[in-house]
Amino acid sequence: MCGIAGWVAFQRDLTQERTTAQAMTDTMACRGPDAEGLWLDRHVALGHRRLSIIDLEGGRQPMAALSDSGETLAVLTFCGEVYNFRELRTELTSRGHRFRTRSDTEVVLRGYLEWGASVAERLRGMFALGVWDARSEELILIRDRMGVKPLYYYPTADGVLFGSEPKAVFANPLAVRRVGAEGLCEALDMVKTPEHAVYTGLREVGPGRLVRITASGAHHTRYWQLEAREHTDGLATTVSTVRGLLEEIVDQQMVADVPLCSLLSGGLDSSVVTALAARAGGGDGPVRSFSVDFAGDPDRFQPDAVRGSADAPFARELAAHVGADHAEVLLDSQELSDPEVRAAVLRATDLPPAFWGDMWPSLYLLFREIRRHSTVALSGESADELFGGYRWFHNPAAIGADTFPWLTSGSSRYFGGLGLLDRGLLDKLDIPEYRRGRYREALAEVPVLPGEDPVERRMREITYLNLTRFVQTLLDRKDRMSMAVGLEVRVPFCDHKLVEYVFNTPWAMKKHDGREKSLLRSAASDLLPRSIVERVKTPYPATQDPGYEAALRVELARVLADANAPVLPLLDKDRARRALARQATDVSRSYDRGGLEMALWLNRWLGEQNVTLDL
Repeated sequence: MCGIAGWVAFQRDLTQERTTAQAMTDTMACRGPDAEGLWLDRHVALGHRRLSIIDLEGGRQPMAALSDSGETLAVLTFCGEVYNFRELRTELTSRGHRFRTRSDTEVVLRGYLEWGASVAERLRGMFALGVWDARSEELILIRDRMGVKPLYYYPTADGVLFGSEPKAVFANPLAVRRVGAEGLCEALDMVKTPEHAVYTGLREVGPGRLVRITASGAHHTRYWQLEAREHTDGLATTVSTVRGLLEEIVDQQMVADVPLCSLLSGGLDSSVVTALAARAGGGDGPVRSFSVDFAGDPDRFQPDAVRGSADAPFARELAAHVGADHAEVLLDSQELSDPEVRAAVLRATDLPPAFWGDMWPSLYLLFREIRRHSTVALSGESADELFGGYRWFHNPAAIGADTFPWLTSGSSRYFGGLGLLDRGLLDKLDIPEYRRGRYREALAEVPVLPGEDPVERRMREITYLNLTRFVQTLLDRKDRMSMAVGLEVRVPFCDHKLVEYVFNTPWAMKKHDGREKSLLRSAASDLLPRSIVERVKTPYPATQDPGYEAALRVELARVLADANAPVLPLLDKDRARRALARQATDVSRSYDRGGLEMALWLNRWLGEQNVTLDL
């Protein structure tokens, strides 16, 4: 995995802008601690920071392809992994291409020379890339189908700035950290709109899209999207197909020239990935696995509305069952509120991590510890969105609601965070209307299968919303927190062949035994202990240590006492003071933390990132 950055200016000589191009590239050092590169020509500057995974010596970037006479044809800066690069390399060799390295980077570059921008349709993996075609003087930006890897761009008067993260773009003085009302709505609501990037002028390359930058401007193409297709397989064949796809995917994603591990919670998704990884190990020793918990929590764990059981016993059982070399990472809840940790989280995100406020620092700390032992990790992320694991897939009220199902009354409390904001600000933003507009846009995109049963049609909509508006938030969180410490996390459940197949599998099959994720459970039940097969969906753990919320309240009290605190104009200060007083003797109500978390992250974001609000 890597970090990329670049600048195209058709009316400027960028060979004179090395210092700025280097500054943009330097912001990606955390994503690529192993090597760096910078390539400049008259109208283009490409930067790269490398985390070496495959062909440690040969995959240096930016990588240029030259003609026999030494003329530059194309230059690539690439982030991600292409899991079918060996097959593509064989095909390209048969077409006359000669390779100097074993890297997937060179396969992508040679693939571009052979197929042009349509190379994107042949890549199977997670990736974000920029390729400068020196022959036509144009830049092509391409992002993977599910949006696993981030890619941002900022149009300028004579070209574009781009990078893996916003900070790469904002290192250039042409870009300004400014946020308008629509951007603030996007930041405050639990919906990630494709191509929206919160900051004014900044855009994301959407999942499955490419952007071509020429002297005449930006031209957008969608090379992949979810499509509605008739599913003709019976249940037994469907179960077998899902199992075969998962085996193939995990086997592909085990390829690495550095230590690899699995993230194991003891839930169905991560257990399936770990079990398949153990089978695909190839005699290189037992698969390594890591789980996370909080020091003292096993003793104080209390079931709540979403977490019925602690993870640790199930993770241990799965590890023993498959013979994994397992380690438990125990976090100190006090570290979650450590100013240095929270500053590191914010530097990684460039945005306020407003929802699941404690999970961002806990993931950062988990990944930091794992990075001491492994460079690559496999994750069970995205299985819930694909196979229907969340409660809102099974709640009639959420299914029938005229909004995003995770923002209905049964689930929205977990994503709340507006309670301490000024009423006048909220009236001006009108987030409910913003959400309604985004919901209508999303529904209009859902592909239609003629003659589909109304129930199946609605569940296709629910699945589409989860795969295009919800999972991207989790993928972003995973990417930023892992790459902040130089750890590559791979997500087998985001493989586009699996996504295409399961998206078109009828809901009746996905829930054939009356439970969540029936299809996945049936496809992998022989791999797992019965206790894990039967375990109810449990989300990523949140600390139950009352000291964490107490520390947040101390910080909020300091913010309220500081007349220069940047968040104060956005807060209902009287309401915030009343909330502090009311909760002073009750520090255990973990789901009342949303407003507190939001206020504190906003304060850090506005101050530390020097953000200007245009409201």
